Amino acid sequence: MFDVLSVTGGVPRYLEEIDPALSAEENIRRLFFTPQGKLFKEFDEMFSAVFGDVAATKKSILMALAAGPKSGAELAAELGVANTGHFSEHLRSLADGGFIAADSGLNPETGKSARIDRYRLRDNYTRFYLRCVEPKKKEIAVGGYRFASVEQLPGWDAILGLAFENLIVNNWPEILSRIGVGNAIVESAAPYRRTSSDSRKGVQIDLLVQTPRTVYVVEIKRKNVIGMDVAEEVEEKVRRLKLRRGMSVRPVLVYDGELDPRLAGCGYFAALLDAATLIAGSAN
Repeated sequence: MFDVLSVTGGVPRYLEEIDPALSAEENIRRLFFTPQGKLFKEFDEMFSAVFGDVAATKKSILMALAAGPKSGAELAAELGVANTGHFSEHLRSLADGGFIAADSGLNPETGKSARIDRYRLRDNYTRFYLRCVEPKKKEIAVGGYRFASVEQLPGWDAILGLAFENLIVNNWPEILSRIGVGNAIVESAAPYRRTSSDSRKGVQIDLLVQTPRTVYVVEIKRKNVIGMDVAEEVEEKVRRLKLRRGMSVRPVLVYDGELDPRLAGCGYFAALLDAATLIAGSAN
């Protein structure tokens, strides 16, 4: 279920193409990696119809973001264009269309808005298509890109892990009632990244939810077996966070996979959320 949602984003029209008699892997192979695949042909047709003459420019922005989040200045430098109001308008229209998100949020150290927005490729279908299908488009179009299973593709587990993370971040409101936020005001909910410097180590958090008194450090994991090492990873991230006075920290794990019983019993996480319950909740 999550593999299919992670590559389609849960778009109803795309889900209609899924054959329930086939495995998730075979559905993905059939829809994305064959010349007649509906989702192999969909992106270019849809993108050209929406953006017309500027589709190529906007696609180049998405291609740059497929490798990871970037600021507007970083994007402009990578694409070799001026970081002007015209370029910002391209970013705004992509955000309005749901293709990208500007993850700013609050700085947990100061409680003030982050000085620089970092743009993330938000749409899961676009993200998967540009990362995995676009580079092999010519071979796929002539039926030359063949494999027995998508699991043979290089870095398949990592690709789906990042897609799953993006899926959960996009649905962060579904998490709130399950982690003890209650009626507290949510001041910020976004991925958080602080680069390293000479004086301190960097930190990257999948999702940081902030209320006036509490910071929720949300770790998102998709693995066959999720062991005790995830608690050590999150604890290191918590240590690197420098919070303003009076703030408390609550670590949260959202997962897809088999949870090590020791992890459930150690009491480190304030909440352990099986992602299947989140999706079920959003469907209801």
